[in-house]
Order: sequence, then C-alpha cells, then structure tokens
Amino acid sequence: MTVQEILFLLLLIVNTLIAILYLVIQLIRKKQERKSCWFRAIVIFLCPVVGICFFCFSYLLFRIFFSKPVDLADVVFSKERVRTFVHAEEERERNMVPLEEAIEITDTDDLRSLMMNVVRGDIRQSLASISLALNSEDTETAHYAASVLQDALNDFRMNVQKQQKLILKGDENQVSFAEALIDYMNQVLEQRVFTDMEQKTYVNVMDEICEILYNADRERMTSVQFEAVSLRLLEIEEYDKCKKWCERAEYQYPNSLATYTCQLKLYFNSGQRERFFEVIEALKHSAVVVDNETLELIRVFR
Repeated sequence: MTVQEILFLLLLIVNTLIAILYLVIQLIRKKQERKSCWFRAIVIFLCPVVGICFFCFSYLLFRIFFSKPVDLADVVFSKERVRTFVHAEEERERNMVPLEEAIEITDTDDLRSLMMNVVRGDIRQSLASISLALNSEDTETAHYAASVLQDALNDFRMNVQKQQKLILKGDENQVSFAEALIDYMNQVLEQRVFTDMEQKTYVNVMDEICEILYNADRERMTSVQFEAVSLRLLEIEEYDKCKKWCERAEYQYPNSLATYTCQLKLYFNSGQRERFFEVIEALKHSAVVVDNETLELIRVFR
C-alpha cells in the first residue's frame, strides 16, 4: 500500500470519527434538533474536509454579520387601535345610478364605460341587469353584454355539474358541498336569466340537491334554503314539490316568517283560497313578527 493510499485511508477514518463525535455531542446537547444534527453529520461523512470547511465557514459568517442584537428602539408594540378615516369618493358616488336606469343612457361612450365598471366586480348578482343591456341600441354594448352573460352562465353550468358529481359520490363532505351548491345556484336562478326550459332543469337539480341535504342532515338546512327551493319551484309551477318543501319548512322552522310567506305565495298561485286565509289566521296568532313587505304581500293577494 502506497503512502498516498495510507494517508487517504487515515483521512477517511478521522473524518468518520469526527462525524460520529459531532453527532453524539449534538444529540446530547440539542434534543429538539435531531433532524438537523443527522443532516450535518451525513454531510460531514460523505464530504470529507469539504463538509467540515463548509460548516465552519458558514458559522464564521453568521458570527460576523448576523449575531448582532436587533435594534428595536424605533419599533413600537402597542395594542391601541387606530381608526383610519377614508374619505368618500364624492365624484364617483354622484355618478352612481341603478343599472336598469343607466342602460337607457343615450351616450354610447358612457354606457360602454358603465358596462366595463359593472363586469370588473362580482357579476353573479347583476346578471339580470346585464341581460337588459342585450336590447341596447348600441350594438357594441349589446354584444359585450351577451359575451359577459354567456361566459357567466357557462361558468355556472360547469360549476353545477362539477359540484353535483362530488355530492353524488356521498363522501364525508357531501353535506358541506350540498349547502354551498344550493346557495350558489339560488343566487343565479332567482335572477331568471336562463330560458324557461333550462331554468326548469336547474331548479329540478336544485330540488334534488336539497333532497340529498335534507335526507343526510336536515338540521343543517337553513330557513333561507327552504325558502329558496320553495320559491324557485313555485316560479316554474311545480306546486306539488313546492308544497312538499313548505310542509317541511313548517315542521323544521315553525316560527320563521319565510315559512308563512312561502305558503301564502303557494296557495295564492295555485288558487287555494281557503288554505291561503288559513295561513293568514295562523300567522296572526303566531309570535312571528311581520315586516312591511309581508303586509304588502297580504294586501295585494287579498
């Protein structure tokens, strides 16, 4: 064996001993940092001399440049709340009008600018208003409204199809997915932007999802969701299904105003005059607080 081979073998032995010694010392001193100790020991073992030099050099850099205490003299840790006042955009507020009225604007530049501002935000609640722009005399505005509306409806179709498949799988997230899909569908369907046939199709899908939620965990179904599915079914004249949900809402939320208003609308539209007045009498003798909208509804229906 040559001298060079002997020196190389000694280097490997010494390096291995250093790696083992380092690992033992660090494991005894730092019980919470075992992963980093193992990592450094493996680097030292696999990279003789270079590994040791690397860690020594990095330690020196840390001690020279990063070991100085941080000056927190200018930092204030205060729990006092600071109230920030943001001035109203008066010019913008003066120019705000309902979209239905703004569509009647004759100035095409202003109308196009308005449409651009509308679609920058969440347009799901403005689909019905955007659909009114389809009849605008300005062809560019009508074309732009049609494009935006079509994109929004396509997104709705894809999202409903995707979420419906997840719900039908019946996994542990079924109830949560059903709750979210019902609220999402109602937000769009209540605006009546689909054709009659497609509106009816998606309302029936909403009815199926509500049925799944009701059977899985009826306690999770809110009064608002009962009202939503009842009204959407009433709009497409599915009176039997609407009655089913009204009866379920009456059992689940007997002291909710929405329960009574849905029944009133159902019996009025289906021509059940006696049942209509029975619900009014029940509402009078209940502890439910009637709002102005419901009072106006009763006056109109009577």
